[in-house]
Amino acid sequence: MAQSGFHGEKFRDLLHLQHTPSSLITRSMRGVEVAATETRDDNPVPGLCGAVTPEDAYIVSLKLRDYPDCEYWERGKCVTKPNIRAGATYLYDMKYDPRFVIDKPFHSLHFYVPALALNGIAEQFGARRVGQLDCQFGTGFHDETVYHIGAALLQGLRRPSEANQLFVDHMMLALTAHVAQAYGGLRNAAPVASGLAPWQAKRACERLESDLGGKLTLQDIAAELGLSVSHFSRAFRTSIGLPPHQWLLRQRVSTAKQLMANRNLTLADIALSAGFANQSHFTRVFSTVAGVSPGVWRRETDGAPESET
Repeated sequence: MAQSGFHGEKFRDLLHLQHTPSSLITRSMRGVEVAATETRDDNPVPGLCGAVTPEDAYIVSLKLRDYPDCEYWERGKCVTKPNIRAGATYLYDMKYDPRFVIDKPFHSLHFYVPALALNGIAEQFGARRVGQLDCQFGTGFHDETVYHIGAALLQGLRRPSEANQLFVDHMMLALTAHVAQAYGGLRNAAPVASGLAPWQAKRACERLESDLGGKLTLQDIAAELGLSVSHFSRAFRTSIGLPPHQWLLRQRVSTAKQLMANRNLTLADIALSAGFANQSHFTRVFSTVAGVSPGVWRRETDGAPESET
């Protein structure tokens, strides 16, 4: 079956939304799209939602709002009416045309995960292919991993200009591996960590530093080193001590500190030059890493008064 890349406009049409919801997408697993989409409607159009074109893929849905007595359909008929609770995770098999009756406000975060992405994870871990996921239609799972990954990605969905692609790739890789393990029976998914060769670590850091804006993907860098994405991600952390996206954030902060020595540059100028989306993004990240705001750091460093504009 062809992969639809189910996100954005397809969720808009499925749920009869007025606006296209934002999505975060990674293509770092065998070139297959894996996506996260937040959907919310406080005043929905009542009726059965649209149909899903059958494909070998799953929707992993983190519910962010209670939805009691949810009339859930598969293959053209109602099969159950669960009371959905906020914080629960539900799995839907897209081969079975999952649908539900819209008759009350809803709010969810949906992960589109093709079977090809799950099997790509299995291949990278040297494990057998992932079989059918244990969806248990109508049954919600208390899944702390999905909940925490979802909470982290919601910030990127709401501030897409600040979403670091390396971070999105990292979180989607973690989500896909978790789903394969927790619901697909993937085994041998914890190989012994080994680091990068010195030349690989040097090259990876050079590539990351050359793109402070964070447009490079994990796949881009892993491919240059002849590694799988999951191997590169693990090995980089073993060698460097941080995941690639966190290392990149610290390089941005380091670059910003060097630029702040130039009193002719405003903090807004520095933010853009160091790869941040805007000054508020710069201030949040810098304050987290350095413990003080950029303006305070600059004043304390050179003793001169500084405006934060």
